[in-house]
Amino acid sequence: MWTDPRIARLITLIRVALRPPAGAGRIALALTFGALCHALFAAGVLAMIVAMFFGLSESLGTVPWPWATLANAALIVQFPLAHSLFLTPRGGRLLAMLIPGPHGQTLATTTYAIIASAQLLALFALWTPSGTVWFRAEGAAFWAMTTAYAASWLILLKASFDAGAEVQSGALGWMSLLARIRPVFPDMPTSGLFRLIRQPIYVAFALTLWTPPVWTPDQLVLASAFTAYCLLAPRLKERRFAARYGARFDRYRAAVPYILPRLNKTKDQ
Repeated sequence: MWTDPRIARLITLIRVALRPPAGAGRIALALTFGALCHALFAAGVLAMIVAMFFGLSESLGTVPWPWATLANAALIVQFPLAHSLFLTPRGGRLLAMLIPGPHGQTLATTTYAIIASAQLLALFALWTPSGTVWFRAEGAAFWAMTTAYAASWLILLKASFDAGAEVQSGALGWMSLLARIRPVFPDMPTSGLFRLIRQPIYVAFALTLWTPPVWTPDQLVLASAFTAYCLLAPRLKERRFAARYGARFDRYRAAVPYILPRLNKTKDQ
């Protein structure tokens, strides 16, 4: 287990971060960003899990109708737009510039996680419910759908681990700054769920959208919009991978399907 590169990277990063070189200002900045990042990350994910479990029928938004339609639409759009923007080369440079001083580039992954977590928290905490509930599972159906919902989140957790937990959680930036080392990004993911499909994170995210035990017009709109994003956004990601990894990614793309695993594999695969 300890030879697994996904685990070995985390252990190495934690070890060097536990013995940071001197520098009170740098250490304070790193710990502050780490605390903020993981607090917002936990709050954003928890808000999403709870809000979707109830089909977005329970939230804190109070915008009067019909203006709530525009407010909710803005909440939906803001996440994928910023999420995709900051993953571009130009967006990466902007992330580095958001933190004045010499540490902006090192903290870029943490800054990205902070922004994404705040966006998720805003989306699910400030949503204005329509007040209409189409379906609320009961009895065996409730437990079956709840199990499917929980399983979808576990798959998303596994896919995020396979892609690099230190990057997905935002820990890479602040822990690298704490250790005063250059952030080392994971290699192109090809193990775990990435052996089956090229985009397991997006597929798992889409699964969470369609498995809640409560269904409302709100949940349908959200699920439809974000599923479209989950199908289209990885195309941009794969362009970056093709430019970065070249023929290696081309071979991976030829061997592994996009979002649906193959039922049968040929012997030479």
